[in-house]
Amino acid sequence: MIIDTHCHIYNSEMENAEEIINEAAENDIHMILNGTDPLSNREVLELSAKYENVHAALGYYPSFADEITDEDISLLDKQLISDNVIAVGEIGLDYYYSKDNKDKQKELFEKMLNLAEKHSLPVIVHSRKAMQDTFDMLKKHDLTGSMHCYQGSGEMALEFIKLGFYIGIGGPITHKNNKKAKKMLKKIDINHMLVETDSPYLTPEEKRGEKNTSLNLIYVIRKIAQELDMQDDEITEIATNNAKRLFKI
Repeated sequence: MIIDTHCHIYNSEMENAEEIINEAAENDIHMILNGTDPLSNREVLELSAKYENVHAALGYYPSFADEITDEDISLLDKQLISDNVIAVGEIGLDYYYSKDNKDKQKELFEKMLNLAEKHSLPVIVHSRKAMQDTFDMLKKHDLTGSMHCYQGSGEMALEFIKLGFYIGIGGPITHKNNKKAKKMLKKIDINHMLVETDSPYLTPEEKRGEKNTSLNLIYVIRKIAQELDMQDDEITEIATNNAKRLFKI
């Protein structure tokens, strides 16, 4: 068994989502589907109720900060009660595309963190060009979770780990010029590492040009093993146990 701790395999993102889910099940791959808006959250809930290898994470992505209403927050609050929900995500801050609505993003992120505390759930955090603000907000809360597709330094990764967070490693670790991620990987405790795909995005080097799926997790695991001079099955076992421990799967 291996757990893809972050992907978006549902119909609004991939028209053959259920085919991929079935194929993953045949390969003993479990997946945590991350919702980003009201539509995808509903899709994630439906799929998690239908498939044993699908686990639900629900949240509102920072790019929707200008659109999410109080009614949407109330809806999410009710949805998080479901037994199939194992985390609040994908949530966070993203200053790469827009810095004009930083305050709105922070406001939404804070609401998501409060809901996670209310429901005693871990969080799955997106942080792009916003690492310090993300850290400053997280340290005010009593939460644990995953730093999805972590893009920061090794030193900052250690600070997130001190807060109780795990570091998500995905397809970019396989990219030839990504020296920063490889350097960071060697600094962190492997017992605080998770593997993910962010499917259908962030395709590994070996499958560049194709839509990513959870089946490509093998390339992420293989590269991590190479960088750390370990065996693939060692990485698989450690990463799976980390995910089980964090998300109570």
